[in-house]
Amino acid sequence: MIKVVYNIKVYREALKEIIKSTDVVVELGSHVGNTTKILAELANKGKVIALDNSPESSKSMAKIEKEYDNVEFIKADVRLHETLESIMEKIQSCDVLSVDLGGGYHPDTTFKVYFIWSSTLKPRESIIRNRGLLDFINSSVKTEEIKSDYGFLESSAKNGVPPRLKELTLWSSKLQK
Repeated sequence: MIKVVYNIKVYREALKEIIKSTDVVVELGSHVGNTTKILAELANKGKVIALDNSPESSKSMAKIEKEYDNVEFIKADVRLHETLESIMEKIQSCDVLSVDLGGGYHPDTTFKVYFIWSSTLKPRESIIRNRGLLDFINSSVKTEEIKSDYGFLESSAKNGVPPRLKELTLWSSKLQK
């Protein structure tokens, strides 16, 4: 199943419904770790891999890693192919993909990141926190029935890490070399 929400309280409550104690959870956009702590407690017999590239994340996430032995923080840009490759080498798949990349901003980037990561990791469940995506979904009218019962889009899923996408360099000038 794929859930799309915006309100942070709704997001965290939905995680409580989704996460099982033995789950492997990949959190894209951990920021300072407020949601990471919830994930760590819910997946207390599993593993949480939290990723963020913001300057504020490192110090607070280091404290969380010490507090929870099931949390691994990786300071990385989730838009980069190398980041996805390194996570694939570690875990091959995950149970839950949690995506919170700025909450209300950049629905295009959020969807691209979700699409690539979920197609690769094939989670049982995904949750995305983004206002623009939720607004789009709630404003749309379906004319065809294409449905996925998992946390990834089955109609588009392929095996393995997708090839490098040239358009990734268009997401941000910081990605251009």
